[in-house]
Amino acid sequence: MDALPPEASDVAREAARRRSFAIIAHPDAGKTTLTEKLLLRGGAIQLAGAVRAKGNARRTRSDWMKIEQDRGISVATSVMTFERDNVVFNLLDTPGHEDFSEDTYRTLTAVDAAVMVLDAAKGIESQTRKLFEVCRLRDIPIVTFINKMDREARDPFELMDEIEKTLALDVAPIAWPVGRASEFAGTYDLREKRFLPVDATDADAVPLDGPNDARLPALVGEARAAALAEEAELALAGFAEFDLAAFRQGTLTPVFFGSALRDFGVGHLLDGLARYAPPPRARPADARTVEPGEPALTGFVFKVQANMDPNHRDRVAFVRLCSGKLIKGMRLKQVRTGKQVPVNAPLFFFAKERQVAEEAWPGDVVGVANHGTLRIGDTLTEGEAINFRGVPSFAPEILRSVRLEDPMLAKKLKIALSQLAEEGVVQLFRPFDGSPPVVGVVGQLQLDVLQSRLKVEYGVPAGFDATQWQMMRWIAGEDRAAIERYLDANRRDTAEDHDGEVVALFGSDWRRKRAEEEWPMLQFHAVREQHGLEQMKR
Repeated sequence: MDALPPEASDVAREAARRRSFAIIAHPDAGKTTLTEKLLLRGGAIQLAGAVRAKGNARRTRSDWMKIEQDRGISVATSVMTFERDNVVFNLLDTPGHEDFSEDTYRTLTAVDAAVMVLDAAKGIESQTRKLFEVCRLRDIPIVTFINKMDREARDPFELMDEIEKTLALDVAPIAWPVGRASEFAGTYDLREKRFLPVDATDADAVPLDGPNDARLPALVGEARAAALAEEAELALAGFAEFDLAAFRQGTLTPVFFGSALRDFGVGHLLDGLARYAPPPRARPADARTVEPGEPALTGFVFKVQANMDPNHRDRVAFVRLCSGKLIKGMRLKQVRTGKQVPVNAPLFFFAKERQVAEEAWPGDVVGVANHGTLRIGDTLTEGEAINFRGVPSFAPEILRSVRLEDPMLAKKLKIALSQLAEEGVVQLFRPFDGSPPVVGVVGQLQLDVLQSRLKVEYGVPAGFDATQWQMMRWIAGEDRAAIERYLDANRRDTAEDHDGEVVALFGSDWRRKRAEEEWPMLQFHAVREQHGLEQMKR
């Protein structure tokens, strides 16, 4: 861990042993399986589940929604906290499917590092590239884990070159695979000069004098030992040496190899995260930069989740702590409204399971009971009026009206849509002309999730119909009278979102461009900061 001066405060010391990271990957790269095995290695669970287990087989613990279990995919961010070797890990498992990219983008605002999981046979895929670009915009350091080395895989040099060329990122191999597919025997630790046998514990690592050690042929066979000696020499000469500063600046990625399914290479990856990943960093706010070692508590809401426990109809706001110490029973200021929020039972999470946190520190993610007060993007402090920025909301790509199968459930539907909009599952728009509400999503799978959750969690069977609109934009401008004139002139094509921000609805991209030409004093935004734009509210 990073060295601290003797006079460092308790807050600074606790912050220094936190590692908050997300896992990003294209669907089916093995992200959820890796999450399970990291938890297993961290002692958080005794048995990892299989993502597509059938019958009474144990479910994957980070995928707790019914639709996740039915389809074997992650559609919501899970937060899991565990401790290993005096390091506290806050692991945020994000959805891999691009239809849930907005949830992933917001989650990346709450972490200090990311693990990029690549399928050894497929390399960098489209969603991986998109998520990497978000990490780059936020200068998030990335650790690469090349998964599924026990299956047919591409040449490691080819994979490393692809990372360098596609992502413009220097690579520094920490481990190197010994054999491939059915011949995969383990990895050689290039930095520590040791052999890590597959299907063995970390304690079974064999110290060596180097990749040419005479003991290797007896461990892995003549052919694999000879191949390793040649490849390790080329890898050390041809790729960058690991540099901690370059990694934390986001210009270099350390690369690990393994197989999450066989729980191989996972311990080595965790050790790398503990050793290299940064502890909580200073965070810019609108008024100043907040240092993690400051005594006063600050934090922000990056996610709201409804019905994690359907029996209790609960709503939980996920808060990333940025400074200070959280103590159970504190009252915090919600900067957006000025209200006091009681934190009587802050929660640590293990996916759906939870326990009350007596205290929490910078870098930790805690759950706060939410009764409709807290919204995504809210800042919480002990009194200071500052706002953390960078929690985005994106214009949806699909707009649909909701079709109720039973009109008697209209009131129930209104409550459900409101709660799911708070959570960020959908965006909700209420047209000013009194037309039925419109929901906005990124992709079709998001609509499937909405339909499933309405039925399972709220008892509201519903369908969706196309609308006359193809897109929406948030309206902003310094001339408030101009915004008012636009709304009056376009009453049938304007609405307010769930936060009360005004939006323009367009039937085509041509109409959007026409509006921009006719109203040059206004801006039509496809992305907005949560609570960030000074827009006209009605």
